[in-house]
This record gives sequence, C-alpha cells and structure tokens, in this order.
Amino acid sequence: MKAANLGPLERWRLLLGDAAETALGDGSGGVLSGASQAMDRALDWLYGRDDEQEDRDVLSRERAADLSASALSVPEWINQIHTLFPKETIERLERDAVEHYKINELITQPEVLQRVQPSQALLEAVLHTKHLMNPEVLAMARNLVAAVVRQLIDALAVELQQAFSGVRNRRQHTRHANARNFDAMATLRANLKHYDPSTRRLVIERALFNSRSTRHLERWQIILVVDQSGSMVSSVIHSAVTAACLSQLPGIDTHLLAFDTEVVNLTDERSDPVELLMKVQLGGGTDIQKAMRYAAELVDAPRRAIIVLISDFYEGAAPHLLVRIVRELCAQGSRVLGLAALDQDAVPAYDRDMARKLVEVGAEVGAMTPGQLARWLAEKLKGGAR
Repeated sequence: MKAANLGPLERWRLLLGDAAETALGDGSGGVLSGASQAMDRALDWLYGRDDEQEDRDVLSRERAADLSASALSVPEWINQIHTLFPKETIERLERDAVEHYKINELITQPEVLQRVQPSQALLEAVLHTKHLMNPEVLAMARNLVAAVVRQLIDALAVELQQAFSGVRNRRQHTRHANARNFDAMATLRANLKHYDPSTRRLVIERALFNSRSTRHLERWQIILVVDQSGSMVSSVIHSAVTAACLSQLPGIDTHLLAFDTEVVNLTDERSDPVELLMKVQLGGGTDIQKAMRYAAELVDAPRRAIIVLISDFYEGAAPHLLVRIVRELCAQGSRVLGLAALDQDAVPAYDRDMARKLVEVGAEVGAMTPGQLARWLAEKLKGGAR
C-alpha cells in the first residue's frame, strides 16, 4: 500500500501520531491496519525520538522489555521506507534522518561499513542511499556490494551448472564419481555377491554413477527486463547476478534492461554486476510497456527468444499497450515470462489483474528464486523453439 492508496483518516492518523488514535477512531478498533501500520512504525522510528538521543548503532536499536514489534535497524528502516512510501516522501524521510536526527552512520562513516557483516539487507540499504554518500564512503560501500555479489554468484553458479549440465543417462555409467549421479539400485545389484548373511552387511566394492548427456543448445536470446522501482530492489540485485551467470553459458545471448519511466540498456555491464548495481537508479515511475517495446526491438529470432519481465506489474503508463506488446511477442513465437519476484524468498506482491491479462494473451506469470528461474530456462531451451 502506497500513500496514494490511504484513506483520509489513515493519512491524518499517520500525520498526527499515536495521540490521535482515540480521536480519529470510531470505537470499533484502530484506524490503521496492514501496510499503514508498517508506515506508522517506520515514521515513529524516526520522529518518535528526542533530539538529544545519542547516535544510534548501525546494527540495532535497544529493544523495550515488552511485546511490541522488534525495533528496526538502520538498514531495515531504509529498506522499509523505500517499499512503503512514494519517492518524494522517501527523500524527505532520508533528509530528516541525516540532517535533523543525525542518523548517518551508514552513509557517512567508513568505519561502520568496515565492521558490519555483509548481507543482502545491507546491500539493499546501500543501493537505496548511495546517492547520499561521499566518495570515501562510496568506495567502502562498493567493497561491501562486491562481497555480497560474490556470495550470490557462487550460490547461483552451482544451480546453473546443475540445470544446464545435461540430463542423466541411466543406461550408461561413468567412472566420474558425483553424488548427484549416484545410481543406488545398480550399485546394490552389482555388489549383492558381497553380502555377508552372518553379519547382515553388504560390502560395496564398486559404486556406480550415471553419466550425463550433453545438451547441445542452439543460440538463444534471453532478455531480462527489470523494474527498478524501490520496492523491487531485491529482484534488481538477483537479476544482475543472474545476467552475469547466464552470460557465461555457451549458446545464450543475454541482455539486461532496467526501467522506470525510461529504459536503460545495461547489457554491456552484465559481466560486472557490482558496477551494474552501482549504476542502477532506484525509484521513479513505471512505464512497463515502453521497456517491453524496447525488448521486442532487440529480438533477432522470435522463436528462439525468451523475454523475462521482472516487475510488480503496476503499469504507470498505458496498461492496454503493455497487454498488446506481450500479445504480439507471444504471437510471433517468443516466450514471455513475468516474474512478480526474483529473490531467495520468492514472495510476490503484484497487480494480479494485470498479471491475469498477460496470462490471457500468452505469458507465463509467477514468482521464482534465481535457481528456479535457471531450471525453468534450461527446460525451455532444451525443449527448443515452438
């Protein structure tokens, strides 16, 4: 829920704070519910403090000894406001946090970035606030981004290798021992002669492993089209990592586009996800149809092209044009996959009505982890053109 979707009472309650709860309520319960409660907690985290309060630690805030929700850390707060509020409100909150309340550890103190543990939450906070950092802090932040990206690439590379390495050939065995290819039934049959009835033990003298057939892929185009609005930051990160890994595979021509109301072609930076992420500008409006039109112009062989739209599908421009371009892409034989989330949790929050319309004209829509996307792509590429 963005601020534009709030009712009048919710707006006044958020503006006036806890003291207005009784006056604005109708006696049936609190004025706020759901996302508006999260907005209230984020606002209270910042404005519910005394000016004389000591500078906060970047990792945590003291928790009260009650049953209230856990206090937010600075990175968590930054990530939440970029999900909950519109751009102009975010800018005001960040400015007040830094200039008025001096909550500036993350973006002004290199020693803080040196001692914090690299994590995706911290990476997201850096991407949200890098425009506020001075050059020294930005250099430290880049190192943090690189550390987290390396972790993500290492994890995804294993899943990509498994997805694209070929299929088991159960009729042929190999001397190459690999736990994924262990043929348990054949191993038992081959070693039954070594069974000792007195001890009831079977001695395995020779373990058997299935070989894998090589997948010979014809050249395909994979075009990742990524919404860079603030709420999609996790998907932006995983899209950059996915593009970097896919670009290393033979037979695949990978493109990466980022968009808000404009489209930026980041394909030349796909092999360097750290540099790519440092260039991404989060926030702004959303013109999905323009991005999909740009992607359509990149298609060389329609029946060997997969366009992956990573967005919440809240079209800020012309919804009917978005449906039209997706229909045209599907009609020419291209595959269109719409992802409402591409991250480790794969928890979608999206415009279900628009998603339904895209499915009706031929797209597939879902939410996936990067590993699931890799397996989906491998399956489609193995299946060949339509």
